[in-house]
Amino acid sequence: MARMLTLLRHVPGFLKLFGRLLVDRRVGALPKMALLLPLAYVILPVDLDFFPIIGQVDDLIVLIVGCRAFIRLCPAEVVEEHVRRIDAGT
Repeated sequence: MARMLTLLRHVPGFLKLFGRLLVDRRVGALPKMALLLPLAYVILPVDLDFFPIIGQVDDLIVLIVGCRAFIRLCPAEVVEEHVRRIDAGT
């Protein structure tokens, strides 16, 4: 439970980071698609409910994988710059 609360505290920072990276011109189209396609999947009424267990958590899995891929595909120096700015409150 404590890990979940810790993770939830970081959600606003991650959302700021994702937003900043999405509008940064130094980030290419591939990383942006790695985030936007999973978001579209979650929003659209497509589901894998016909698979036992997977159908119940597919949106969460797709979203987590997309977020991780987005950060990993972005240039590290750009990610670090935005993290520093978010931490500094600018």
